[in-house]
Amino acid sequence: MDIQLHTDEQLMVAIAQGCMAEFGELVTRHQEKVFFLALRTLGQWDMAEDISQEAFLRVYHAANSYHPHAKFTTWLYRIVVNLCLDQKRKTKRAYTAISEQAEQLESNTEGDPANILQVKENKQVVWKAMEKLSKRERIVVVLHRFHGLSHAEVADTTGWSLSAVESLMVRSYRKLREELKKFGDFEK
Repeated sequence: MDIQLHTDEQLMVAIAQGCMAEFGELVTRHQEKVFFLALRTLGQWDMAEDISQEAFLRVYHAANSYHPHAKFTTWLYRIVVNLCLDQKRKTKRAYTAISEQAEQLESNTEGDPANILQVKENKQVVWKAMEKLSKRERIVVVLHRFHGLSHAEVADTTGWSLSAVESLMVRSYRKLREELKKFGDFEK
C-alpha cells in the first residue's frame, strides 16, 4: 500500500517555498498518468514525453499562484489536455497509428503465449477504433475510461460544459461500440 505523507496540495505549498524534493515527489506520483494521458491523446511517444515535461514545468512555475479550487489531478490533467490541444493545432497532422506504440508500453512477455497474443490483438483493435474518434471524443474517452474521471471531472479538466462532455461521451462510446461490433469478442 502506498502511503502518501503529503497531499498534492501540501506538496504544492512546499514547492512554492522552493523545496525541490517535494517537486520530485509530485512528479514521481503523477508522471506515469500524465504521460499516458498525453500519449493516448496525441498518439506519439515523443510528443507525449515533451508534453509531460512541459506540464510539470508549468506546475512548478505555477506553484506560487496555485490555489486548489478543484482536485490537484483535475488541474494537472487540464494543463496536459490544453498542451495536447495546442500541439495538435500546431502540427495539424493526422493521428499516427498508436496501436504499435501502445503495444510497446504494455507488452507482456510472461504467461501463456496464446493469451498474450489475444490480449495484444484486442489492444490493437481497440486502439484502431480509438483512432477513428475526433480529438475531442478521444480526450473524453481517455479521461473517463483510462483515468477514471467522472463526467463532471472531465468537464472541469477540459473546460467544456458538462452537457458537452456528456454528449461527447455518448457519441464516442456509440462510435466505439459500432466499430468494435465487427469483432465478436467486443460485443459485450
